Amino acid sequence: MLLKDPAVLILDEATSALDAISERVVQQALDTASRGRTTIAIAHRLSTVVDADVIFVVVAGRIVEQGTHVELLARGGEYARLYSDQRTAAA
Repeated sequence: MLLKDPAVLILDEATSALDAISERVVQQALDTASRGRTTIAIAHRLSTVVDADVIFVVVAGRIVEQGTHVELLARGGEYARLYSDQRTAAA
């Protein structure tokens, strides 16, 4: 529940300290809270941004890639490598 109705919602590592089950519950609530507003999500856990309209990949303070989850995976760049690494670590 949000106390106000902001036009922009900024989430900085909103689920980073959660286990997988809690992350899913919180992510569903955040998805609902994000509807109809601009949401900026800062995350190392890429599972939290796969449904974003645009993903920016930042390395050493520079944007090195941008696109949707599908576009970034298809490019096979830094995002695809990080996503693969995270999926392997979770398995």
